[in-house]
Amino acid sequence: MTGPTSPQYLDPNQARTAEPTPYEKKLAAVIEEVFGSGAHDLPGLVAGLNARDLPAPDGSPWTEDTFRTEMRRLGA
Repeated sequence: MTGPTSPQYLDPNQARTAEPTPYEKKLAAVIEEVFGSGAHDLPGLVAGLNARDLPAPDGSPWTEDTFRTEMRRLGA
């Protein structure tokens, strides 16, 4: 039987090296919001990010490329 005290239990933060920054928390919340509103693909996610108050890291609108680059940078 596995559970929270079992060595086989997966800790969702096991690879985290530091607490998420305010930017990372906001980005995660907006991504969840976009998926929750019905987006199911990268174009829909990018459109949803651009429709909300969270520009890409350089201040420009999100593109599929900037989203992929940012996810790589964040290690997601």
